[in-house]
Amino acid sequence: MSLEDKTRRNVLKGSVLAAGAAAAPSFVLPALAQGERLIPFTDVPDSFQVRPVQPDTTHWQDTREISEFVTDNDDFYLVQHYGQPEIDNDTWRLRVTGMVDNELDFSLSDLMNRQTTERQIAFECGGNSQRLFHGLVGNADWLGVSLADILRQAGIQEGAKEIVFFGADLATEEIRGREVEKAFARSLSVTDAMREENMLAFEMNGEPLPHYHGKPVRLLVPGWYGVANVKWLTQIHVQSTRYMGRFMGRDYVTLKKENVGGVDRWVENSVTTMNLKSSIIRVTEMGGRYSIQGFVLNDGTPLRSVEVKIDDGPWLSAEMNPNNTQYSWKLFSLDWPNPKAGEHTLVSRVTDINGNVQATQEELPEKVSYWEDFGQFTRTITI
Repeated sequence: MSLEDKTRRNVLKGSVLAAGAAAAPSFVLPALAQGERLIPFTDVPDSFQVRPVQPDTTHWQDTREISEFVTDNDDFYLVQHYGQPEIDNDTWRLRVTGMVDNELDFSLSDLMNRQTTERQIAFECGGNSQRLFHGLVGNADWLGVSLADILRQAGIQEGAKEIVFFGADLATEEIRGREVEKAFARSLSVTDAMREENMLAFEMNGEPLPHYHGKPVRLLVPGWYGVANVKWLTQIHVQSTRYMGRFMGRDYVTLKKENVGGVDRWVENSVTTMNLKSSIIRVTEMGGRYSIQGFVLNDGTPLRSVEVKIDDGPWLSAEMNPNNTQYSWKLFSLDWPNPKAGEHTLVSRVTDINGNVQATQEELPEKVSYWEDFGQFTRTITI
């Protein structure tokens, strides 16, 4: 099936879904209904703004303005470290090398003619934080091929430990006084790479993968922070040693204090799976009735509950959006009838099926790096 045919099929499918959603309850999609108004948060400074999408810049969403369950390609957050390389789809190749029985070489059409898989996947940047009101985030429908199937075809040899994913984005770095050319790369253990949900995506929301999002093919590791989802993918290399490139060994590394066998030590870890996190992103009013809305992100573990606390009141159970899936963001809402006039504080917390509860800011580990900001996020609002 050609890329044009696949795109047409997904556009038609999206139209059918949209038609069905029109008759669904108002909380299914977060778009404002007619007559519904957005109540501004008082914790958002006047200086906060969202820049338009531009080449080689970071882009984040204004989470108060999220209007669809699936994020538009132009709104989905963007972070890149070595620019945004232009790649010709006709000449692009993906090679599988290293400790494999069969080295492989794919064109884009080779991949597209394989059995495809579709999955809705949301993720955030490892540096997403309260200072950007958790706007480095997005939720999209992706189409591609199974990474595990490709690795099985290559045949991973005994003794292999890590699989490295190299992008086409390159930069010159000075390392110990010498300038060297480096590609953006991340690695996974063999076990992590062989998860059945991992995919090599070439479509995003029914369109060929946009240039900014890694055209023509990117890696997707559901449940992991965005840095793992290597864009502009060109090589998959299987090796017996740990990969120590910048974005595994020096950057996107947390430095936090942990108790190690009864001794407090500063421990470094690469940013990998997303922590359990919820965030209230907006409050709306219509006809005197108020609604508190937000999203949850995590590693795909099923959730037990999402709760909201208003001022010093009890924790109240929020309603989960029926469109939520394992690796999508999980939208939630809570009706807030007849709030008193004046200032209010709002905070949410999520609990997964294993009883893990989203940490408060005070419970977060002591750390030096700003990666992985997942504490409970208190919002303020005036009614």
